[in-house]
Amino acid sequence: MRICALVLCAAGVLAFPAMSVTATAQTPPAPGQFALQSNSPEFWDLVDKNASIQKVASGFSFTEGPVWDEKGGFLYVSDEDQNRIARVYPDGRVETVLSIGDPDGATFDRHHRLIETASVLRAMIRVAPDGKYEVLADRYEGKKLNSPNDVVLGPDGALYFTDPTLDLVKGASQELPYQGIFRMEDTGELKLLATDMAVPNGIAFSPDGKRLYVNDTRSAEIRVYDFVHGEMKNGRPFATEGPGPGGPDGMKVDLKGNVWVTGPGGIWVFDPAGRHLGTIELIEHAANFAWGDADFSTLYFCGRNSIYKLKMKVKGFVPYAVYAKSEQP
Repeated sequence: MRICALVLCAAGVLAFPAMSVTATAQTPPAPGQFALQSNSPEFWDLVDKNASIQKVASGFSFTEGPVWDEKGGFLYVSDEDQNRIARVYPDGRVETVLSIGDPDGATFDRHHRLIETASVLRAMIRVAPDGKYEVLADRYEGKKLNSPNDVVLGPDGALYFTDPTLDLVKGASQELPYQGIFRMEDTGELKLLATDMAVPNGIAFSPDGKRLYVNDTRSAEIRVYDFVHGEMKNGRPFATEGPGPGGPDGMKVDLKGNVWVTGPGGIWVFDPAGRHLGTIELIEHAANFAWGDADFSTLYFCGRNSIYKLKMKVKGFVPYAVYAKSEQP
C-alpha cells in the first residue's frame, strides 16, 4: 500500500546496514533499530528473546505482497515503486518475474496459482511462473474497481480481497460509491460482502476458518467478522493500534490463532481475544510480511528497501497450503 511509503518518508525512518541484529527486549528501541517489546509473558512463547533478524535482499523501492512458494523455496515480492513482481531467494538472489504498474497484495489460490492485486489495472490478476498474466476481475456491476489491495484464500476455496482507493491512479475517478470487501471465484465472478469500513486493507482468516479479520487503515482498527458459508456476519471491533508512523496494513495469523499486523514501529501481535501481546520493532517500516521457509515458522518482512527474515517459535497459518487442492482446475 503506497500510503505507507508517505508515512515512512515523513517519519524519517532509517535503514540499518547490519545483516544480523540481536534484539534487546528490555530497553526501548531507537528509530531504525530491531527490538522485541513484550506486553505479556505469552509473547515469548512466540519468539525467542535472543532472536536475530537477518537481511535477505536489498535494492527495492517499496516492497509489498510477499508470498512464500513452498514448492520453489523462494518469496514472491511486489515492488510498488519499481512496478514489478520479483522472486527473492534465501541466498539474496532477485529475479524479476513481471513488470506491471503498482502491484500490491498477493496469495496463491487453491491450485497454487499466483494471484496479485494490480492497482494501475484496478484489477485482480493471475500470474503464471513465466510472468504472463490474465485479468480475472476489474469491474463490479459494470463499474471499475477502486484499487484492489490485499487478498487471501478462504476455507471454501474462494478468494477474498479488499478494494480501497489508497492506490487509485492520480486523475482516475472512483466509480464504486464505497470501499468494499469482495469474494471472488476462480472464474473471476465477484460478490460484494461488506462496505462498512472506511479504508479496508489487510485481510486474514483464523485457522478454524470461522473468523475473518479485516483492518481499517484510517481508524487504525482491526475488525473481526463471523465467516459463515462465504458471508461476513456480525462485524465488530477486535483491536485498535496506538499512534505513531505506520498503521494497519499487512496481516497474518499463526496456528495458535494470534493475529499479526503491521503498525507503528513494526509488527503488532494480538492474541485471539484482541490483547496486545507485544511488538516486533523493525529496522525499516514494513507494509507487509509473510510466513515462509519449509515449515512456515519464519517471518519475512517487506521493508521499504529490503527484505528481512526472523525465525519464530510458532508456525504460521497459511491458507493456500492448508486449503490446497491436488487436482488441476
